[in-house]
Amino acid sequence: MQINLTGHHVEITDSLRNYVDTKFSKLERHFDHISNVHVILNVEKLNQKAEAKMHLSGAEVFASAEDMDMYAAIDSMVDKLDRQVIKHKEKLKKH
Repeated sequence: MQINLTGHHVEITDSLRNYVDTKFSKLERHFDHISNVHVILNVEKLNQKAEAKMHLSGAEVFASAEDMDMYAAIDSMVDKLDRQVIKHKEKLKKH
């Protein structure tokens, strides 16, 4: 899985990059057909925003989350993606 990490008005530190990598490796345990992910971390005044577009085999899922803390925003976004990935996986099993 390839992760492209982009920062708008925020510096992508090693700790942020490692945190995102760790979170997405957990997603990969649920579904191993993830080809690539584009993550955008954005700071707008007091809001920290994390959004990601994930390419799966046969689908594309998108999620975004905002919080006062960037790490909490990343957590929330990954949770949303996790639910979508599980839903996609269940659809594949039905066919």
